[in-house]
Amino acid sequence: MIYYLLKNFFRSRVYPIGLILLLVSGLISLEIGARFLDKVSGVSEKTAIHQQESIQRNVSYFNKEMGTLMYYLRFGLENETSRLAGLSIGQRDVYPSIQSLTIRNLEEQRYSTDLTNPLFQLLGNMDFSFVLIYLFPLVIIAFGFNLMSEEKEGGTWSLVRSQTCSPITFLRYKMGVRLGSVLLVLLILLTVAKFYLDIPLDLGFIIFGMISVMYVLFWFGLSWWVVSLEKNSSHNAQLLLSFWVVLNLLLPAGINVLQRWLFPIPEAMSAVIQNREGYHSQWDKPKEPTLEKFYVKYPEYTEFIHPQEADFSWLWYFAMQQAGDDEAGAQVEGLKAKLAQRQGLAKTLSWMMPSVHTQLSLNALSLSDMGNYLNYLTALEEFHEGKKAYFFPKIFGNQPVLEEDWSKFELEKFKDHPLPNWMGIVAPFVLIYLVLWLWASRNFKKSGIQMFKKNRT
Repeated sequence: MIYYLLKNFFRSRVYPIGLILLLVSGLISLEIGARFLDKVSGVSEKTAIHQQESIQRNVSYFNKEMGTLMYYLRFGLENETSRLAGLSIGQRDVYPSIQSLTIRNLEEQRYSTDLTNPLFQLLGNMDFSFVLIYLFPLVIIAFGFNLMSEEKEGGTWSLVRSQTCSPITFLRYKMGVRLGSVLLVLLILLTVAKFYLDIPLDLGFIIFGMISVMYVLFWFGLSWWVVSLEKNSSHNAQLLLSFWVVLNLLLPAGINVLQRWLFPIPEAMSAVIQNREGYHSQWDKPKEPTLEKFYVKYPEYTEFIHPQEADFSWLWYFAMQQAGDDEAGAQVEGLKAKLAQRQGLAKTLSWMMPSVHTQLSLNALSLSDMGNYLNYLTALEEFHEGKKAYFFPKIFGNQPVLEEDWSKFELEKFKDHPLPNWMGIVAPFVLIYLVLWLWASRNFKKSGIQMFKKNRT
């Protein structure tokens, strides 16, 4: 039976063409992912070189006073890109992977990003996750919508019922051939991706492949349930395409609208404006209150004193900069909290939306989701504080510039290490499989197909 089904499957022109289109689309997505990784790597290398050149150039220009030099020097922190990001770019093309900061106020610098063609951002990237989530289901629908109805409409269903011990077994084998062919294409693409994108064969890549397989199985399970309804081909195709539109387009858009409605957030620019107002207003105020607030936050610097009657000192200047960050602090924390709430809402709702759940899971594994970006923002704050803690005593104590070893300040990297939530990844798929399988079994049993046995008299 299997040999006959395989021969019949590949004899058709539609099915091999569908597999070839799927394979070609997947290979194109891998090329897009490879170019993205090359771009990120190139930016990292150029930034590291530029940072050293910039430091040496500024040291040669401003070597008389540490405070003047530190007004200009920038130090970079890179959000290290996982090789899996070549398969699921996520938000990596929206948020910057490298931030270069001075030790002045943080909030004015935090939201600096690269200029990107807005048309390209509108279209997005056809990465592997796009092919998996949007194109694989269309091919699966084309393969499975007429699994039983083509037999009935072609007049061969009565022959199947008379020649097989169990028609349901025949349908399972027929669906298994289609499932095997699609999984083979998926396996080929993942194998090519492993070598072409130089992805390490670690737990992350294994889980990535597992999620991809489970997503494919969901669409075959949904097709199996539709087949169990025993409707005609036109009805099955319309129903499955409706599910595709709802699950992949309407519900994700609905989640986005719900996030914006429940957790409205101000634009990053408003935090920058608040920050600017916070430190610019200090120019017209007495210096003592600004310094007192600075000493409360950083008591370790109380030994440094602003000269009386002086209009300017680096101690007061950086205290003023800190006042700007403090002014925008509550707004920034609120912004981060609402972004985290949006992420949490999407994860909760995705339990009944396999496409959203798959995208969120793949992005999390690829370190290209909102959670990774929020972790990077926290690391950026710690990085900025670390640089201030190192240089403030040298600035306030007026240490000679040339006594510092400036060659040691290289581009630093932040590496996120999320722990995979096995229950959160697997449970939604298992629950949906169980519902579809029980419902389909009930439908087949009700129609009598599963109970039918060949008459051997």
